[in-house]
Amino acid sequence: MAEKLKIIPLGGLNEIGKNLTVYEYGNDIIIVDVGMGFPDDDMYGVDVVIPDVSYLIKHKDKIRGIFLTHGHEDHIGALPYVLRSFQAPIYATRMTLGLVRLKLEEHKLLDATKLVTCEAGDVIQAGKFSVEFIHANHSIADAVSFAIKCPVGVVIHTGDFKIDPTPIKGKIMDLTRLGQLGKEGVLALLCDSTNVERPGHTRSERAVGASFDELFKGCKERIIVTTFASNVDRIQQIVNVAASYGRKVAVTGRSMENSMRVATELGYTDIPKGVMVDINHIKSLPKDKVCIITTGSQGETMSALTRMAFSTHRQVDIQAGDRIIISASAIPGNENAIGNVINELYRKGAEVVNERTGQLHVSGHACQDELKIIHALVRPKFFIPVHGEQRHLQTHAKVAQEMGTPPENIIIADVGRVIELTHNSAQLAGTVPSGRVFVDGYGVGDVGSVVLRDRRHLAQDGMIVVVVSLSGETGELVSGPDIITRGFVYVKESESLMEELREVALEALEACQVRGIVDWATIKSAIKDYYDRHGIEYDHSKFPEDCGSCESCRMV
Repeated sequence: MAEKLKIIPLGGLNEIGKNLTVYEYGNDIIIVDVGMGFPDDDMYGVDVVIPDVSYLIKHKDKIRGIFLTHGHEDHIGALPYVLRSFQAPIYATRMTLGLVRLKLEEHKLLDATKLVTCEAGDVIQAGKFSVEFIHANHSIADAVSFAIKCPVGVVIHTGDFKIDPTPIKGKIMDLTRLGQLGKEGVLALLCDSTNVERPGHTRSERAVGASFDELFKGCKERIIVTTFASNVDRIQQIVNVAASYGRKVAVTGRSMENSMRVATELGYTDIPKGVMVDINHIKSLPKDKVCIITTGSQGETMSALTRMAFSTHRQVDIQAGDRIIISASAIPGNENAIGNVINELYRKGAEVVNERTGQLHVSGHACQDELKIIHALVRPKFFIPVHGEQRHLQTHAKVAQEMGTPPENIIIADVGRVIELTHNSAQLAGTVPSGRVFVDGYGVGDVGSVVLRDRRHLAQDGMIVVVVSLSGETGELVSGPDIITRGFVYVKESESLMEELREVALEALEACQVRGIVDWATIKSAIKDYYDRHGIEYDHSKFPEDCGSCESCRMV
C-alpha cells in the first residue's frame, strides 16, 4: 500500500499566531515555521504561548529539517523553546536566519543548532521531501513560499504574503514560478487567509512613503515614529524621509535595535552616511533636527514608546509639541493597551498621528484579488486554507470555490487534525496531541489550566485567609481566628463583615472540638464548608464604591 502524505497543523488554524505545520511522509518529517502567540487577557502571568510539540518529540528521529518562511515572531518565536526538546537543522533566508541567530544566542542554543542559509530558487533535499524556496513579498525582508515535493505530489505552502508590484527592495513575488508549478500540477495549496475578508488588493509599501513626507514637511517639532521592528522596508522609508529634511535618526527599543543591526549588516537597509546618531546624543540637537524610531506600536508594557509615555524611559522624555507617528495597525486584542499609551501622550501635550488620520500603514497580507491570482496560477487539486480564524478559513474556502476548486476538494482543518493526501484524495484522519503551552518567565509548560483557573479566581474574586493557632496536644484554640483578605473588600469600611467571617470560622472550630477532630486538614475543610453553607454575601448597597460586581463580592 502506497504511503500517504500527512499534513498536521500544530498551530495557526482557528487562531492568529503560533504557526507550525508538520509534513510527514513515511519515516520523514519536515516542519514549516515554529511560531509563538501572545496570551489572552485572562492568561494571567503568561508571557508567551507556544504550540504543543509532543507529537514531534515522540517522532524526533524522523525530523529532517525546520523550514522558515520569514522572520516574524508568529513564525519563529517558539524556536528557542522547541529546540530544548529536539534538534534539527534550520533552513531559511539570510534576514530570517539573522533574527533567529539573535534569538538562539540569547537562549544559549546557537552553538548546538545547525543553521543553513538559503535563497529564493534553492532546493533542499530533506529525506523523501524536497523543498523549493520561492520569493514572496511581505512586511519583512526575505519572505518566501515553499514548493514541497514528495512521491505523492507537490504542495505549495505560501506562508504570509502579498503581491507588491512596487516593493521597496527586491522584486515582485515570483508569480512566474508559481504559474510553472501550476502547469506541472499541484496536489494541494496551503494559503494565507489573514486578509481574505478584504476585497481588492493590498496597497504597496511605497504608498506609506508619501504620507511620511507630508508629516515631515514643515514640521518644526521633534518627530517620533513607532512601527513594527521587523519591517525594515518601512524603517528604510522613515530614514530616507528624515534624511531628506536634514534630521538625524536615533533608534530605541531592544527589538528595533536588533532588527536594524541585522538588516544593516546583511545589506537590507541603506543608511545615508552621518544620519544615524546614538539615542544618548539627541538632547544636544535642535527639535527640528531629530527623528526617533522606536518600538511600541502595540502598546506593549515594556516597549520604548510606552516607557516614554509614562516617563520611565532613560533617554527620552515626551515634550509638548512632539509629533508621534504610529505607523502600524492594532493587532486584535491590543486596542486598549494602545489607547492607554495614546491618552498618556496627549496628557503630555504631544500630537499623535495614526492610520485613522493618514495612510501610515499597509498590510503585509494579500487581499481577495491577490488570493484569486494565486489560485488561478497554482490551480491546486486540493485546497487547505491556513493562517486565520474560522471566519477567515470559511471565507477563503468560498473564494477557492469561485476560482474553480470543487467544495469536496477543500479541507478546513483544525490544530491537531491530521490531513491525509494521496494522488487522488484528501481527507481528515485522526488527531495528534496539540494545543497551547504557556511560557511563564523561565518556565515552559509549568502553568496549566488549574494554575490559570486559580489566577483568574484571585484576579476576579480576591482571596480570604483564615489564620488560627491551635494546641498541638488538645486541638484547643490558642489564638484567632484572624481574617486576612486581599482583593476582596476594603477592610476598614467592612468591619461588620470581617466580624461575621470570624464568627463563622469560630463556629466551625467549636464544632470540630466538640466532635474531637484534631486533624489539621479536616479542620481546614470544615471551616471552608461552613463558609459555603452560610453563603455570606457582601452588602454592596452599603459601600457601592468598594464593589466591582456582585460576582466579585460574593464570599466563596
